[in-house]
Amino acid sequence: MNFANAKPSVKQSVVLVAIVVREYDEAIDFYTQKLNFTLIEDTYQPEQDKRWVVVAPPGSGGAKVLLARASNDEQLTRIGNQTGGRVFLFLNTDDFWRDYHEMVAKGIKFIREPKVEPYGTVAVFEDLYGNKWDFLQLNDHHE
Repeated sequence: MNFANAKPSVKQSVVLVAIVVREYDEAIDFYTQKLNFTLIEDTYQPEQDKRWVVVAPPGSGGAKVLLARASNDEQLTRIGNQTGGRVFLFLNTDDFWRDYHEMVAKGIKFIREPKVEPYGTVAVFEDLYGNKWDFLQLNDHHE
């Protein structure tokens, strides 16, 4: 596919990524207290007996995370393993070592220790359900 021919008038962006969670409040606590994310919205939807819960990394202007409570048996099986064990999300920071040490102090489980790569510094952690995240600080010439 040739992306050079994309229509210049089209403007799209990914605004939300859903993570299937067991319970809203435990997920909110993890993301806001352990990862310092900001709670953007927590709205009850009575017609579906669900909550619309959105969190975002501090200072982020990019995609946000929708914490979506599993609502059936199939969704329950996906909690913590939405990508078959592969890294699922990528959290970039402006100061890797500051945030890494704070995350370790708060009990975040890192399953791959920090490593300097050509694109930046990276480590892999698990969220409260076992989803894998790359935690990284990209070099200036990477996005």
